[in-house]
This record gives sequence, C-alpha cells and structure tokens, in this order.
Amino acid sequence: MEQAGSVQEIIAGYNGGDEMPLRSYAKIMGVYNAGFAGLLLVAHTSGRRLPERIAYRDLLVLGVATYKLSRLIGSDRVTSPLRAPFTEYVEPAGASEVKEKVRGTGIQRAIGDLLKCPYCLGPWVATALTFGLVFKPRTT
Repeated sequence: MEQAGSVQEIIAGYNGGDEMPLRSYAKIMGVYNAGFAGLLLVAHTSGRRLPERIAYRDLLVLGVATYKLSRLIGSDRVTSPLRAPFTEYVEPAGASEVKEKVRGTGIQRAIGDLLKCPYCLGPWVATALTFGLVFKPRTT
C-alpha cells in the first residue's frame, strides 16, 4: 500500500493543473462545523430541545425555501452585490440570473465557489432555516 505524501504533495496531486484552494475549502468547512456546533450548544444551554420529528409540512416548506433561497443567493441578479467581491460578471443567464466566474485565489476563490453554487449553499441555508425552526418556530 502506497503511503500518502506530504500535505503539499497531496494538494499538488489533487489540483490537476488547476489551482484548487483545498486549504481554504477546509477552513470554510471548519467555520460551518463550528457554527453548527455553536448553534447546538446555544440550543442546549438555552433549554430549547431539538424536535424529535419535523412535521411533513414543515419539512416540505424547509426544502422549498432552501432551494429557492440558495438559488437567490447563488445566481440571482439582485444579490450580485453580495457575490461581487468574490465573483466577476460574465453574462446574463436567464430570467433574473447571471453567469459569473470566481475571482482571486485562496479564501477569496473558495468563498466565490461557495457563493456562486446553489448546491454548495444548500447545506448552509438548510442549517440556518432548520435552526430558525428550533429558535423561532412561529417566525420561520
């Protein structure tokens, strides 16, 4: 069995000629996990119990809202100012959407990759909406 090389060799072997900010992706994953753990801790210390079950209606609404909000943040024209520090405009991409490419390197590029990808935003949005249901069920 071949032993894995150094971190540099692993990153170089994964890039395939294109700069892929693996360290920055790992940092973003760390932020997500720390935020998730923090929300669980706040829920626990505030006495809020996580629901044993989520009603089908709530689950359906959370799913649709996650899809729509992820699309809105990731590709809608009106949210371009949120993405502009991390992406560059390329061309229109349909009704109220824009095609963009990521800008920069390292963490800037990694955040750009996250912000322009509705599939990548999905877990972040779903987590926020689900914890909204835990902390403010009537509002959410």
